[in-house]
Order: sequence, then structure tokens, then C-alpha cells
Amino acid sequence: MNKRVLILSPHTDDAELGCGGMIAKYLEEGSEIFWVVFSTAEESLPGNLPKDTLTKEFTSVTNYLGIKESNILIYNFKVRKLHENRQDILEILIKLRKEFNPNLVVGPSINDFHQDHIVIANEMIRAFKMNSSIICYELPWNHVSFNSQLFVKLDEKHMEKKLYMLNFYKSQIDINRFYFSEDFIKGLAYTRGAQVGCRYAESFEVIRWIV
Repeated sequence: MNKRVLILSPHTDDAELGCGGMIAKYLEEGSEIFWVVFSTAEESLPGNLPKDTLTKEFTSVTNYLGIKESNILIYNFKVRKLHENRQDILEILIKLRKEFNPNLVVGPSINDFHQDHIVIANEMIRAFKMNSSIICYELPWNHVSFNSQLFVKLDEKHMEKKLYMLNFYKSQIDINRFYFSEDFIKGLAYTRGAQVGCRYAESFEVIRWIV
């Protein structure tokens, strides 16, 4: 069991989409989760919504999961501009390496073509390559290719929690983000589950696995 798990989200909803089921499962198994968001994507919100909408939606997720406030960091680097803050991001991660010392780090894929996601993926590897296992979650709409090297099997209760987390993001559901739909989320989990002989699963790329 991974006792100290660091979750990295370029934007508020990325980890819930990519590994929400795994987060629910690891919490159930007693792992300690530390979760970092690097951008609340204020500039991407419809003009009629308050600027802190995504922050509040993310906080609703962590409250629902029972993650203590001291294990959450929310930064407000500008969306699509994370490359301008690469060194600041690296220093944040190095500080977490020293203070939280995770067994496992989970972040976006090195094959993710979103400009913010690739920054977090690269700095994640730079910061933790000598100390922690590192895996990357799947966001298919951002990938041309994805190497499904590790699978986390999920029960129905984990999928229910993942869908419940995503339902907190009313701002994204209201603008019809297709990847928030139950059909899409369950369909991908069914596909990954079929690959490893179970009903549901999430898949991950493995950068490094230390045992």
C-alpha cells in the first residue's frame, strides 16, 4: 500500500478526471493524500461566474473526501502560462519532496499535449526521479498516444465516488465538457477494466516504480 501519495493537478479538475477512482481507493485503504493544484484557471471561466468558482468546486471535492486542509495546496498560476513559472513550480515540488516525502507521485502524462500539463509532468520527474515512484494518469482528449502500463482495479463504490467528485464541477458541466459525462467516465473505466479482467479500472503510465 502506498502510504504517502502526492497528487499533482495542473488545473483544479485534472486529477479527479484522471485518477479520481484511485484516490478514493487509496483513501479507503488508509493512504495519506497530499494534493496540489497549480492553476484555478480563472481566465477560462465564463464571464458570469465568480473568479473563485473552480477553487470552491475543488474544495468541495476535498471536503467530500475528508482530506485535511493542511494537505492541500492551491496555486493560481495563469492557465496556459505555467511554462513562465517553471522554476517556481520545481521549487514547490522540491519543498514537498523534503517535507512530505511521498512514496508515490501521481501527475499528468509526459505524452499530454496540453501546454500546462507537460510542464507539471516534466517538473514532477525532475523533482522526484531519485526518491519516489512516479505514475501518470490518463486524459485521452489530450493524448495522441498513451502507454497503459499500470492498472488500478476499481469497485463500484470507487466509481460512484469519482462521479460524485466530478458533479461538484457545475461550471464545467454547464458548458458541456463531454469528458464530465457519466457515459464517458464509465465507458473509459469499462474499457480499462476489460483489459485486466474486472468491471472498472484506471490506467497509468509508469515513469518509475520503486519497491
